Amino acid sequence: MVVEGCPNKGPAAVVLRRALDEVGLATVRFTTRVVTSQAEAEQLGFLGSPSFLIDGRDPFAEPHHRPAMACRLYRDDAGTSGVPPIRRLRQALKQAVDTAAP
Repeated sequence: MVVEGCPNKGPAAVVLRRALDEVGLATVRFTTRVVTSQAEAEQLGFLGSPSFLIDGRDPFAEPHHRPAMACRLYRDDAGTSGVPPIRRLRQALKQAVDTAAP
């Protein structure tokens, strides 16, 4: 999910596609939803742009963050970025696959 004009929309799509490919989900498609209002952000639990949902859950949500029509920063050992570290995105995708497996 993104807000209109998000400068990280393209990079977010690239990192998500790469993560999906690297965990064996090359055939999985994804969509990008544009969040247009604070009310919609609150309804969706949208914590900033870009946000990722895996099985309807934001794997990067932190309890102190509130829904917002704003840019989102992701932190890791290397610093901050407008997209999540691919390592953490791969982990979240693998966990979702493992949870869904019978």
